[in-house]
Amino acid sequence: MKSGELRVPTAIAVTSADMALPAQDERTVPAVVLSGLEHKPLEHALTELHTLLEQHGYLVVVCSRATPEPVLQRLYTLRALLESDRIAFFRPELPPLGIAVLARQLRQLASCDLSPGVLASAGRLLTHYLHAGAVLGSVARLDRVPVGLKAHARSWVPGSQFAVLAHPEPQLVKIAPGATLKGPEFTTWMLVGKGQMHSEWVGELGGRWSVHGLREVPLPAESPVWWGTGRMIEFCAHLADLSVLYQLVTSVRQTSCHWCGMDVIGDRCVFCSATPPVHEPSAPRALEQGASA
Repeated sequence: MKSGELRVPTAIAVTSADMALPAQDERTVPAVVLSGLEHKPLEHALTELHTLLEQHGYLVVVCSRATPEPVLQRLYTLRALLESDRIAFFRPELPPLGIAVLARQLRQLASCDLSPGVLASAGRLLTHYLHAGAVLGSVARLDRVPVGLKAHARSWVPGSQFAVLAHPEPQLVKIAPGATLKGPEFTTWMLVGKGQMHSEWVGELGGRWSVHGLREVPLPAESPVWWGTGRMIEFCAHLADLSVLYQLVTSVRQTSCHWCGMDVIGDRCVFCSATPPVHEPSAPRALEQGASA
């Protein structure tokens, strides 16, 4: 970037409009929505992505494990054709609503003085502070959280409802008086996306978790795929204050990626996927002398 040019924040992208949550505060940068890339002519999609890189310098695409395969294939193809190391794909093991929350947190942090590498790798850190789950009308097709045979059998009983926590620690309980899930040990906000189900239990859970408040958003289209049913209510408890998020990220030691040179936090560079090299321990001096004899 030339001296005097206006710094444009690193772009945080999602793969559909329903994953671009409303701004949390006035500093939250807009999400880049890469919707319909797989349906556009390749040259048009390539031009679109190239323009984004010219405007922002770096692009972090946050998507779920339920993102359709054609979308992912097109994204990887575009990055390969651009031969760019300035595009990062981040696909943590989170349900879709949790992915949307994480993308918004990165959009909040994009307005701060964080380098692209630190911002991209902050996603892995922030996942530890998300509590993502759902109320389900059936767990018969749930394969992302361990489900016992008894729960599978109960799921066929009409009217049964289950509370499932997918992250950070898998939990599953049948909803009954007094049923609860282990929650965060810090105060959060809770986001709720309602599918084809009505239940007051999520509000009760928010009270037990002492959340600041509940906010409702449309259920992401990928959620029924991820959870195996449309009879659901998805929820995610999260930290919303930018100053807290910034303090968490900046309190972690930064290092330089040994491969691409980006400043990162953690043990993996999100842009080039390199991990720190493993150094073999030095041989004892006596052995070295014996080998040279």
